Amino acid sequence: MRRGFPKVATLLLCWLAISIQAGAAEIRILSPGATEGALAELLPHFEKTSGHTVSINYGPVGGLANRVSRGEAVDVVILSEMEAERLRAEGRTIDGTQTVLVKVGIGMFVRKGAPKPDIGTVDAFHLALMNAKGIAYADPKLGGSASILIDRLLRSLDIAGAIEQRIRLAPPAKPLVDLVVAGGADFGFQPITQIFLDPRIEYAGPLPPRYQTYTNYVASLVATSQQQAPYNALVDFLTSTAARMTWQSRGFELR
Repeated sequence: MRRGFPKVATLLLCWLAISIQAGAAEIRILSPGATEGALAELLPHFEKTSGHTVSINYGPVGGLANRVSRGEAVDVVILSEMEAERLRAEGRTIDGTQTVLVKVGIGMFVRKGAPKPDIGTVDAFHLALMNAKGIAYADPKLGGSASILIDRLLRSLDIAGAIEQRIRLAPPAKPLVDLVVAGGADFGFQPITQIFLDPRIEYAGPLPPRYQTYTNYVASLVATSQQQAPYNALVDFLTSTAARMTWQSRGFELR
């Protein structure tokens, strides 16, 4: 009996591996650039433990939502709450599959080694804006949730028009970080999590609490997908205790 056990165990393990492989799926994901640091760390662990494979593309939230609206063949889309609701209402994602994963605020960054303005209070934030020769963020027309929010904030504060002349919008062909690193602006604004992806820049701090606005990132299953069970497994993994620690280490706040 004992001599036969290793052979039986080997057969069982082979059967289990074949079963996992047979149930494995490829999950195609669209997700905002702000999630790249965390998902680049998390998704390989999900693939290893689930047997599923993942392909992912990153971009501005508005652009990703439009790709789903146009019928691009994907399974999962991670978007801001507003865009996630729009796609649900349009029937582009399956009602009831929406899950808030994490949230993230907006932060200021400077090129590496440059002075970091004090923005810890409302008054200090105003002074930093008025003293800057250039203030950079992505063109809100590209659909990035953080750039839309910061654009609204700065223009609401710009009663005399003094801030607008300092604004430098990064166009599609020129990444925002490149604009600041090249000296085209004193500092820039983007999701806090995205700031830590590039070693050429440094985090200066979050917006003051009065002005801070958070983006909730919502996962949804696209209506044309056939991957309901793999999607459920993915969401369970991304909201697990272990995953929460990774999200937090990358600058996200929990839902």
